Order: sequence, then structure tokens, then C-alpha cells
Amino acid sequence: MVIDKVLRDKNIRFKEKAEKIKVILTDVDGVLTDTGIYYGPQGEALKRYSVRDGMGIERLRRNFGIETIIITGENSAAVKSRAQKLKMQEYYLGVKDKTEALEQIKKKNGFTKEEIAYIGDDSNDYDVIQQCGFTATPADGMSFIKEIVDYVCETKAGYGAFREFAELIMAFKNVT
Repeated sequence: MVIDKVLRDKNIRFKEKAEKIKVILTDVDGVLTDTGIYYGPQGEALKRYSVRDGMGIERLRRNFGIETIIITGENSAAVKSRAQKLKMQEYYLGVKDKTEALEQIKKKNGFTKEEIAYIGDDSNDYDVIQQCGFTATPADGMSFIKEIVDYVCETKAGYGAFREFAELIMAFKNVT
């Protein structure tokens, strides 16, 4: 697995960043979903989520006390339902400016830049990625996002990319 390789390479920069993380912020479409949205006669009907990502969210919380917060431009019942199912204490839907949401999260929770990880995939994530301490994108994230993040997952969006990033953070927190 890619995490084992990164650990074997003893990537000190990743370790230093991961050790400080207290929260992970995530986009939805293109990270937690496979970028597909299914529409019916009444509008958006379904989004596809990976249970592996959900397990990553649960493992972060249970094993390290690290919460996950959604920041998305979407304002859909499907996203709200997923956040509630995963027992997220905070989620931001219908966000037009993710950097404003980031500032709200920092102020509300007292987080510093270095304590925040972020995973996103597209232009609406660009500015917030540059304001977080440890960043990632799925394997199929946009090329200009891949150029600015710390870590590019080997896994595609909606198929466990969030989980891969979560496992990487947890692995570095466990390394002594």
C-alpha cells in the first residue's frame, strides 16, 4: 500500500505535518463522491459514497479524537444525511467562499493553520488548500490542484481517497 511506502521512505515533512493535525476538512463532490450526481424528475436524487471513507472518518474520531468537517458548495439533503449518519458535529453546506468557512471553523474551534488538514479536488478548493497545514487530493483531482497539495492519493474520488489520506495521517501519528 502507498502508506507503507511513504512510511518506509520516512517522509519527515509529512510526519511533521500529520503530527499537528486536529481536524480534517473535506470537499464532497470529487472527494467523498465519484463526481457523479444522479438526477430524477424532482432534481438531485442520489450521490454515491464509499463506506471506506466513512470508516476513515470513524477511525480518526475514535482513535485520535480527530473530527471531520465537510465544506461544500452543494446544499443537498444527500450531503446533510451523510454528514449526520457519520455523526459529524459540524458541516458547512451551500458554501460560496470556502476560505470564509475555514475562518469560521478556525475561530469557533481555536484551530491554527498547522492543525488543519484539507482534501479537495477542484478550483473551488484552490484557495482553502493554500491556507491549511496538510493537504491532499484524490488521484483524479484536477492537475492544478495536484501541483499545490502535499499529497496526491493513489485512490480515486468516491473510492476511498479520503480514507487513504486519513490512514496516512493516522500512520504518521503512530510513528515514534
